[in-house]
Amino acid sequence: MSADAAVVVVGAGLAGLTVALQLADRHPVVVLAKRTLQEGATDWAQGGIVGVLGSDDSVESHVHDTQEAGGGLVDEHVARFVARHSAAAIEWLVAQGVPFSPDPEGPLGLHLTREGGHAVRRIAHAADATGHAIHEALLARCRAHPNIVLRERWMAVDLITSRLLRRDEVPTCYGVYALDIERQRVETLPAAAVVLATGGVGKVYRYTSNPDTSTGDGIAMAWRAGCRVGNMEFVQFHPTCLYHPQERSFLITEAMRGEGALLRLPNGQPSPDGSPWGPRFMPAHDERAELAPRDIVARAIDFEMKKHGVDHVWLDAMHLGEAFLKEHFPTIHARCLALGIDIARQPIPVVPAAHYTCGGVVTDLDGRTDVVGLYAVGETTHTGLHGANRLASNSLLECVVLGHSCARHIADAYPERAETLPPWDESQVEDADEQVVIAHNWDELRLLMWNYVGIVRTTKRLERALHRINLLKSEIDEYYANFRVTRDLLELRNLVDCAKLIVRSALQRHESRGLHFSRDYPYTLPASFPTVMVRKNRRE
Repeated sequence: MSADAAVVVVGAGLAGLTVALQLADRHPVVVLAKRTLQEGATDWAQGGIVGVLGSDDSVESHVHDTQEAGGGLVDEHVARFVARHSAAAIEWLVAQGVPFSPDPEGPLGLHLTREGGHAVRRIAHAADATGHAIHEALLARCRAHPNIVLRERWMAVDLITSRLLRRDEVPTCYGVYALDIERQRVETLPAAAVVLATGGVGKVYRYTSNPDTSTGDGIAMAWRAGCRVGNMEFVQFHPTCLYHPQERSFLITEAMRGEGALLRLPNGQPSPDGSPWGPRFMPAHDERAELAPRDIVARAIDFEMKKHGVDHVWLDAMHLGEAFLKEHFPTIHARCLALGIDIARQPIPVVPAAHYTCGGVVTDLDGRTDVVGLYAVGETTHTGLHGANRLASNSLLECVVLGHSCARHIADAYPERAETLPPWDESQVEDADEQVVIAHNWDELRLLMWNYVGIVRTTKRLERALHRINLLKSEIDEYYANFRVTRDLLELRNLVDCAKLIVRSALQRHESRGLHFSRDYPYTLPASFPTVMVRKNRRE
């Protein structure tokens, strides 16, 4: 491998594209997207990105809010690093052409909004489609860069490491096996470095706000390669996903509550404030009411739904006015209207749904993993920023800030090594003829995770889930060993690995903290620890 070998970035969201753009002026980059370039969690992000910009704000305030939301598990050094670089991250995105919502009187000429858990307005946004605006701008930059190759419908199968090659040396990554989905052929991609930016694992749950790409690919591959993972028990359920039979993954941004929308019970009871749509319930759960962090709001909604036997709650934004809603939430207004819901005249039916993976591959601030030459950035990682619960809009910020530092480290440590890597061997496999088995296992896994490993957990539920996951994993591993790989099979294999990590991590935490709530351990311990899964047998 020569010094000008490509860096392979697995994932084409904000984290992956940030790394690619920061590296491309010095080194060639190949970006793999397992579906189209537009399909991913970044493009779906509505709310915005944190920037410590206003005169009423400070790094200390942002760090405090991040720690407060994170339930005692936030690494203060990481939180401070990210907050300190937040303004530069916003400025960089503006320079890339991101059309944030303007405010002539706002810092950098931007309109800042507020979301749950934040002390002040510090969220830069592009109306209610921030992720789409950011993604389109960065994709345009990447398409125009001569040193970046974008490959659609390419899915990483596994990392090529010294462990896989059975070499007795420091764990090192030399490249990746990747499936060209259209040609149904696995290629060997040597790499100067591999960056995992594949997002989270929301699709392991039956109900999620995530796109179909969120199958934990990077986490599972890194785990199989011998990397540590941490905090997998902390899966964030967004409080307000649209409840409608025709829209199971449409998110209602937290910024709507930040601007004053209220949560109400649809149980026919009279409301003290005169609303015919039912009483508010959040003030009874937290003094911050609708502006409490996501874990508190999600648990409150789950509690009220079970208590009153209702399928959803109402999010009431009618008092904000039609003009305001159309200006600030045009995507939500249009989507709901198309489904027969006029949010200016009726409340929105909402339920919690799996939204964000706060744990992942353990990395440092440069994105380095336990394997030399292997990096990870974004939702795939556990950096210590999010702790037991992610503060709203810190996710896009983490992608940019740590994407920059990851690219700098790769550029400075660029390897010069020659490697001949073995081709993918499928001589002993055959074409699969029972896709129904994959579909059935997929549905069973997602349903049992929803029922047994959801917002509220018990030890018995977790143990039952682990037993069933182990049975599913045996079936899937046997299928993988005997048939040619497909995207569906690879995603299912990755999901079952991540499901097992989530459950094992949850069983190790004998307390309730942040996003992990156990009825058997309802109290929070005075001091806590990050749950890091460590392989005792590296051949496991």
